Amino acid sequence: MMYYVVALWSAAAVLLFNQPRSEVNRWAAFFLWSAGIGGLTDLLAPSGFIAAGYEPWIQFLNHTLTPYCVLIFCLVYTRTPGQRKRKRDFKIGLFLPVLAMLAQVLLTEDYRIHYGWLFVWTVPYYVAACALLIRALSHEMNPQKRKSMWITTWIMVPTLLGVMLLINVGNLISPGYDSFRYVSLFILYSLGVAVICTFVYGVLGVRLKFERDPLDRTMQAVSSGTSMLNHTIKNEIGKIAMSAENVKQLLPLDNGVAIEQLEVIANSSDHLLAMVGRMQQQMKAFKLVEQPLRVDQLLAKLQLREQDLLRRHGVELKVICRQRPWLLADPVHLKEAISNLMRNSVEAMPEGGLITITITADRKGAAITVKDNGIGIPRAQQALVFEPFYSTKGHKKDNFGLGLSYVYNVMKKSGGSVGLESREAVGTEITLYFPRSKIIRLSGREEA
Repeated sequence: MMYYVVALWSAAAVLLFNQPRSEVNRWAAFFLWSAGIGGLTDLLAPSGFIAAGYEPWIQFLNHTLTPYCVLIFCLVYTRTPGQRKRKRDFKIGLFLPVLAMLAQVLLTEDYRIHYGWLFVWTVPYYVAACALLIRALSHEMNPQKRKSMWITTWIMVPTLLGVMLLINVGNLISPGYDSFRYVSLFILYSLGVAVICTFVYGVLGVRLKFERDPLDRTMQAVSSGTSMLNHTIKNEIGKIAMSAENVKQLLPLDNGVAIEQLEVIANSSDHLLAMVGRMQQQMKAFKLVEQPLRVDQLLAKLQLREQDLLRRHGVELKVICRQRPWLLADPVHLKEAISNLMRNSVEAMPEGGLITITITADRKGAAITVKDNGIGIPRAQQALVFEPFYSTKGHKKDNFGLGLSYVYNVMKKSGGSVGLESREAVGTEITLYFPRSKIIRLSGREEA
């Protein structure tokens, strides 16, 4: 039984160590910790060092905290919509049965848990957790995220249903029977699948050797660091420009060479200030102002704005509206994100080409795909393109490698995600995925 405890608690430690700020990983770790508590009965006296009197409390923590933590994990993992305060109140409300069971145990002479009362609320919790995972999997449009959710669902659903039947239903029918020998098979199955998938695909952001920090933490650190750096650079460049202007005023008008060099300093200062301003604009923390918008109308305005750029580079733009959904989104940042993708596509087609923007939507969510037939992105670089200051375009003037980072941030704040598919010499396809909760109305193709 101690192997069972060590395995579950080790998995919890790995999740917390890898992404301590991730709410999903925290609740997954809480769930694994509470599930492992039951194995501590192996350490009870006389053979262990835990007094036998603690056995009812070990069972209480194991049987009540596990279903609660599982359900909260599934709510957080599947991104069930709701305001922060409402979610906090919901978590508190779901904890009330645990408090009720605590009162029952305290009022019982031998502190034994009542399996009938336990059955009444834990079975709905386990069933609801499984339903949330299956529902989220069926509604996910992003292929990369869908693969991760598919793995998580196949790890958890059979295990949760097995534990529910063997412990909660089994103890109701035959109180006190030894369920561990059967439950351990499900635990072994879930841990085995999790370990294999961690090596091959990654589960809950955990990958072999922890290759690099999660992208959202990188974004946060870079945004903070860029803000401080920009402030310092602006101040210093301002001093240089002011000093150059003062020296220029002190020099005689016939000293043409010195004045010319001061003009170079002034022009370079202006250029640096403009660069810093653009970097700050793309990396600063921003707040979305969401409002109802129709995606095809937003694209029509964007097409009008970018027509000179497209014509100058010999690029044709084709918009395909399979649906014309109304979304709850920030029109300014969404338009700028799509504009970044279009400009990347233009740069990937130096001899001209075709950009196709496709709008799709159904009851799973909505998607905006920007596809080009440009040079493509090498496979080795595809995992890096969303990282700040990384660029596949070398040291091209005015390219800071922040465009896709900005797109990532916009979609992250919008509750959506970004998908990337690219093949060298064939082209690149980037898709913005919006969850079902952002769809206000699905409009038909015929709507004007």
